[in-house]
Amino acid sequence: MRLSMDLELQDVPGQLILALEPFRLYKGNIISVVHHRDRKTPRGTIPVQLVFEISGSRIEQVKNHLKKNNISVVRIGEDRFVEEVSVLLVGHVVDSDLGDTINQIDSTGFAEVVDLCLKMPGIEDPSSAYIKIRATGKEEMSKALAILREVGVQKDLLVIEPIEAEML
Repeated sequence: MRLSMDLELQDVPGQLILALEPFRLYKGNIISVVHHRDRKTPRGTIPVQLVFEISGSRIEQVKNHLKKNNISVVRIGEDRFVEEVSVLLVGHVVDSDLGDTINQIDSTGFAEVVDLCLKMPGIEDPSSAYIKIRATGKEEMSKALAILREVGVQKDLLVIEPIEAEML
């Protein structure tokens, strides 16, 4: 079963590792982790979003383990990222700070990069990145793609977007 979970962590070292521990113990497979280190909730905690796969019979064990470690589970449910597209970036992808490009999508809270494949043919040659993005809905995906287009302009990257079936 694939689920997503929103957590709130105390702003102290080691909390993220503590939050991921029960997934190892109860044989969960973590698909993605979005750790909003630069943001805080009104309670002063750090929001973390997880997408994972686990046996339905082990979910309560994971939640109890997190509670025992004073980690707040704010939301748990079916995978909330329902829209998915793949995009290609071409240019000096690495030199233009690929991590920052990904973070601009991930930090939205409504979309995240869930897969990345990078091709670097040579130091002076342009590189390319295949990026798979998931979002909570069509409107949110449009916003995420608009952010990526703007990043492409700022960083002189060619953004090759998917062709949607509705446009054909």
